[in-house]
Amino acid sequence: MISKITVDQVYETARLEEVIGDFVQLKKSGSNFKGLSPFTDERSPSFMVSPVKQIWKDFSSGKGGNVVAFLMEHEHFTYPEAIKYLAKKYNIEVEETEQSNEQKEQANERESMYLVSEFAQTHFKEMLWNTELGKAIGLSYFKERGFTDETIKKFELGYCLDQWDGFTTAALDKGYKLEYLEKTGLSIVKDDPNNPNSSRKFDRFKGRVMFPIHSLSGRVLGFGGRILTNDKKAAKYLNSPESDIYHKSKVLYGISYAKQAIAKEDNCYLVEGYTDVIQFAQRGIENVVSSSGTALTAEQIRLINRLTKNITVLFDGDAAGLRASLRGIDLILEQGMNVRVCTFPEGEDPDSFAKYNELEEITAYLAKNSKDFIQFKASLLVKEANNDPIKRADTVRDIVNSIAKIPDRIQKEIYIQECAQIMNISESVLFNTLAQIGKKDIADERKQQKEEQKAFNVVRNEVEREKVDVQYVLERKIIESLMLYGTNKEEFEDFILKENEAGDLILEPESLEIKVYEKIYLDLQEDEIELANEDFRKMYTKLIVALNEEEDFSITNFVNGLDQDMGNQISSILMEEERYKLDNWESKEIYPKKKEVGVAQLVSETILTLRCFLIKKRMGALQKTTEEPNQDNREALEEIMNYIQLNKLLNQKLNRVLS
Repeated sequence: MISKITVDQVYETARLEEVIGDFVQLKKSGSNFKGLSPFTDERSPSFMVSPVKQIWKDFSSGKGGNVVAFLMEHEHFTYPEAIKYLAKKYNIEVEETEQSNEQKEQANERESMYLVSEFAQTHFKEMLWNTELGKAIGLSYFKERGFTDETIKKFELGYCLDQWDGFTTAALDKGYKLEYLEKTGLSIVKDDPNNPNSSRKFDRFKGRVMFPIHSLSGRVLGFGGRILTNDKKAAKYLNSPESDIYHKSKVLYGISYAKQAIAKEDNCYLVEGYTDVIQFAQRGIENVVSSSGTALTAEQIRLINRLTKNITVLFDGDAAGLRASLRGIDLILEQGMNVRVCTFPEGEDPDSFAKYNELEEITAYLAKNSKDFIQFKASLLVKEANNDPIKRADTVRDIVNSIAKIPDRIQKEIYIQECAQIMNISESVLFNTLAQIGKKDIADERKQQKEEQKAFNVVRNEVEREKVDVQYVLERKIIESLMLYGTNKEEFEDFILKENEAGDLILEPESLEIKVYEKIYLDLQEDEIELANEDFRKMYTKLIVALNEEEDFSITNFVNGLDQDMGNQISSILMEEERYKLDNWESKEIYPKKKEVGVAQLVSETILTLRCFLIKKRMGALQKTTEEPNQDNREALEEIMNYIQLNKLLNQKLNRVLS
């Protein structure tokens, strides 16, 4: 268990915008920050962060909460892991008690796989630095690649001894279960043909140098291992198999080290191999990641898209599959990103080029030789076409196909103009070609829209049949008012129900200066109103206690003390207003009235409206009793008449006309 002192210190020190900024590119939006949702695939920002309230809300997925909730949602951390991550980020010493064996056993399967992977990383590092074979084979290899001790330690490189089950035995001796060693792919388990009741265990990465693959937050997800012998039957590089924690298509090698540099430089260099990343980083270019030898995927591109809109793809000078790699560029364009391409001299790759050139030479080369994708694709395909008119026509069509994938119309037009100049062909022909390519897409899109419209009509009809839950909306408004303005002292115009000389009921105004939470509490107590929604009822009780007991009530501290579900709900309530700031109304010269201007009016109207709603509800219940046969309804009818008069008075105060 982590001590309360540590938890409190973490909450006091951690800045939500800094933590989320490590994972999402945030832009200032008034007093808040906004960015693309890290939970859904979107092109318009719906993710809001409030530094003042220290809460976030993702309107596309509905998720929200405080800094710990973000890490638990985004990185799938447990609560203690999130606290430890923040403690490490802000150099806070973690005080905790030793876990019992029972507590260790209760760790869920996913967490057990993370723990096994972290042990493996530590073990492989120890084998590299502290064994004779590790130093003679593994360390020597890394030194030959030109890596310094500092770089090897930074990227936590390691070595798996060339033994059948050296690592597996070590892990089992430390108490890690074979089940998780097998699920992470670190160990291979096969039935023993000589003994049906036992199994044989092997190290997947035996005799290989090890490259740990980390998540965006730095957790070990899997490994890449390179063999150092000339065994033609064995793969040169071997990756961890797919597992619950490792999905190749969603991971980029080096992203945890590069994320801050990518956001700072507003550009990401994309390479092919582990050593390309390491060599560049060692030279001082840190905004570089690798797809780890796999074909680039949309998920990997979206991972970069959270940090920057700009990607520069670096290709080997003699890459045999260069044309095939162009498909990756089209994929980047589809995600609405800006892509440039740079190739190295023949016989060079990013690793060797960085190894034998200084930082100034590398940056100068990249600046000079990085081309936009049109220039690059045209120069590459024109070489292939030579003077063949048919091949040249195919080349033009190929380039226009790529342009067609760009979502932004202005960018499309600019690229068409550029393509026309490079290929020496009229813009009108290219625009016609673009239109032809788009016809099928438009037809498919219309067909899909018709199908979606049918589905929408069904849903709309269902929604139209549903009535708005008025009481839910009003109770939610009460919670919002308590959270935002609970400690505000406001002047309220209260109304006392009295009988005038003619015997009619009237509401006599009375001025009252009181705190918002006291006003709400007294009004609900007076009418004996209990919130109907169970979640709101719990929030209301907690809020009234906190506002009454804490002299300096803090939204941040209050949210931090809630469980994740309630924290998410509170965030949704508090950030609802921010949803409309995403549309940037001020830029359209529309200036919405700020709610703070009329807090007293807002609170009074909410309470009055709730009273009216409950009165109508009570009248409806009384009405039903009068419909029962053989019953004296005089008392019920009298009560209904009194409620009608009271409802009329309340609605007059709300400036409403009753039919």
